[in-house]
Amino acid sequence: MKKFLFIALSLTASLSAFAQDASITPAATPYAYGMHLDIAKVINITEAADVCGPVPVQMTYKDSHGDTRVLEYSVIGRGCTN
Repeated sequence: MKKFLFIALSLTASLSAFAQDASITPAATPYAYGMHLDIAKVINITEAADVCGPVPVQMTYKDSHGDTRVLEYSVIGRGCTN
């Protein structure tokens, strides 16, 4: 009986921990000129590719409501030497 109770409690604890860790990454919203941005805290910005020309990067941020959002915009790549 104790073994069954231990297994049941372990399974319940592991499932609740898994549910808390499962974070869903929101889909990236493409930036449009003049778009209103509500950025309270920047979490991450991806690196630009090593090419010469415009490349997409993504910025993950929290808005003033605490929601995590992803914004995709273009920058000039790091491969230009001039």
